[in-house]
Amino acid sequence: MIDTPTIRPLLHLEKGRSRRLRAGHPWIFSNEVAMTAEAKALQPGSLVTLVDAGDERLGVASFNPHSLIAARLLSRNWRDTIDAAFLAGRLRAALALRETLFPGGCYRLIHSEADGLPGLVVDRMCDIVSLQTNSAGMQALLPELLVALDEVLAPTAVVLKNDSPVRRLEGLEPEHRVVKGELSGPVEIVENGCRLLADLADGQKTGWFYDQRDNRAFVAGLARGRRVLDLYSYAGGFALQAAQAGATEVTAVDRSEASLALAEQAAALNGVPLRIARAEAFAEMERLTAAGERFGVVVADPPAFVKTKKDLASGAKGYRKMARLAAALVEPGGFLFVASCSHHMPAAQFAEEIAHGLSLAHRSGRILRSAGAAADHPVHPWLPESAYLKSLTLQLD
Repeated sequence: MIDTPTIRPLLHLEKGRSRRLRAGHPWIFSNEVAMTAEAKALQPGSLVTLVDAGDERLGVASFNPHSLIAARLLSRNWRDTIDAAFLAGRLRAALALRETLFPGGCYRLIHSEADGLPGLVVDRMCDIVSLQTNSAGMQALLPELLVALDEVLAPTAVVLKNDSPVRRLEGLEPEHRVVKGELSGPVEIVENGCRLLADLADGQKTGWFYDQRDNRAFVAGLARGRRVLDLYSYAGGFALQAAQAGATEVTAVDRSEASLALAEQAAALNGVPLRIARAEAFAEMERLTAAGERFGVVVADPPAFVKTKKDLASGAKGYRKMARLAAALVEPGGFLFVASCSHHMPAAQFAEEIAHGLSLAHRSGRILRSAGAAADHPVHPWLPESAYLKSLTLQLD
């Protein structure tokens, strides 16, 4: 995509509709745009200069005439040229922040609007990069983005993990391909001093869930001298860090044989013992309860139960049931960690469902910590709803 500010298409906002943008919001919705024939004819992902009803130029954005979020702001200086050099500048700023927060090269490098690159997610695994282009604008900028990544990071491999359902809202099809270098197997990362393996070929999302970094560290601090049960373990992030912290026994439960195999390989890398159980979490919790098993720490970090707004009622019941079954497995004085990565599950309702589940299990206790994602997943000040991750750590009586 070649961008020239002086001849870039103009996108006019309706009268009185520039207030949110001026206040700092990075999105312009379709009902705020003058959807002229010229605007409708623009290709999804086109770069446009935003203009208010008084002809003042307010910035440069990517535009998709077919999306509810019609324009996504890239810069408030309309004279900026959106090219590889511009993208490299944003990458360098994000890199400086991450290396301040988590030195070592394993982190989420770009978290969309909060890092000034709307619709883009970039996870760094040392010299390998996994990315998602979740908007038509960022998809159109992909060639320039790859040049910028080479300039700033020079990764040995770059993988597109474009399987997010939000792409369909932008008219984009899912895709998964290696666009630079090659993958020869799982990628080793280091988190909280623990060696872990990420699957960039078939793994979930971008291959690893860096958002739980701080929560894993906190839970690991509770694990010494205790039996630990890690439900929905995926590749063993919670389990392995608990084992490394001195848990007496750790069991990882997941229904994916491939994920558990990664956890076993990572356990060998760290020289720690790990028990695995391939099972559906609810059924395994019921089986363990019937067998009279109890654990000092139980972790329940499931995939999203609420994928869309219409799933809210059923998903809420799922979190309630999860809390009820997990609480029954916690020994008196032990700890329960529960989380939701469901964007459509409000934090207050999640907390209510967990409390309801505890009462159904006839357990009481106290919340020790309520937390979201790690600091490499920053939140744009005008997009608090993008803080999707919710977690509670409790001690149960």
